[in-house]
Amino acid sequence: MKKTILGLFAFSMMSATALAADVKPAIIYDLGGKFDKSFNEAAYNGAEKFTAETGIEYREFEIANDAQREQALRRFASDGNSPIVMAGFNWAASLEKIAPEYPDTKFAIIDMVVEKPNVKSIVFKEQEGSYLVGVLASLASKTKTVGFVGGMDIPLIHKFACGYVGGAKSTGENVKVLEAYTGTTPDAWNDPVKGGEIAKSQIDQGADVIYHAAGGTGVGVLQAAADAGKLGIGVDSNQNGLQPGKVLTSMLKRVDVAVYDSFMAAKDDKFEFGVSNLGLKEDGVGYALDEHNKALITPEMLDAVEKVKAEIIAGNLQVHDYMTDESCPY
Repeated sequence: MKKTILGLFAFSMMSATALAADVKPAIIYDLGGKFDKSFNEAAYNGAEKFTAETGIEYREFEIANDAQREQALRRFASDGNSPIVMAGFNWAASLEKIAPEYPDTKFAIIDMVVEKPNVKSIVFKEQEGSYLVGVLASLASKTKTVGFVGGMDIPLIHKFACGYVGGAKSTGENVKVLEAYTGTTPDAWNDPVKGGEIAKSQIDQGADVIYHAAGGTGVGVLQAAADAGKLGIGVDSNQNGLQPGKVLTSMLKRVDVAVYDSFMAAKDDKFEFGVSNLGLKEDGVGYALDEHNKALITPEMLDAVEKVKAEIIAGNLQVHDYMTDESCPY
């Protein structure tokens, strides 16, 4: 009897190991690199959490240019990696081409919808999180002029901007929002010098709180704001610690959760295809409050932003989605 129990235990352990071995997760980052302190780094953190909890290693690749996209994706798929998670909308064209070539491979793309039977598309309601930080920016501003610095001038980043404008102007204050973008090519995500120059220009125009949605470029925005004695607002990852006491908050976009959940679902054989749209209700976006910025957020500000958050979650407040209607009504 004892031998039988031990045999069953050994078989179950072998089965679990075999199942884990069948999962060969991989992640491919977008331009800017995995240590961009923002979007890509959030994806990396999600992958690291998965490995820390499961012991299952993952493969990764940082592209240096757009020409490497298709090559990297096909290499991982042909090597048997699955799921393969792509961080960023710029992967869509390559995925549209390659996904049908590997029908048994599980793919996940963040920030774009690719309608293929073996693809999971993960998008976010960035407008909701941006609305909240807009409320905080307006309430923190002494000049009643706030700024927004976007990276690549595309509808997705206008989605951040429009939500921010809506939140800033919802407070009843006569708030002016300055808006600028760093470029029209992928290089716009990795130009902190230009980000800093735009931030300085907005400060010269009276802005005393500046929100960025610009990837690695945003590091320059936060630095310029801090150097001028103004406040920055981070994005994607919690960037409060980059300039402690000078970052009002960060709009959290849980790219880390998207990567972690994709890897874990594949491990547990629960990977689902189709579109996931994550907002405040799903804890896909939010704002950061920690030891680095708690002194900047007054109880009145916290009460105001939490009330707005509850209204959005309850469905009583609809934040305009620029991606469905490329206009901003605020």
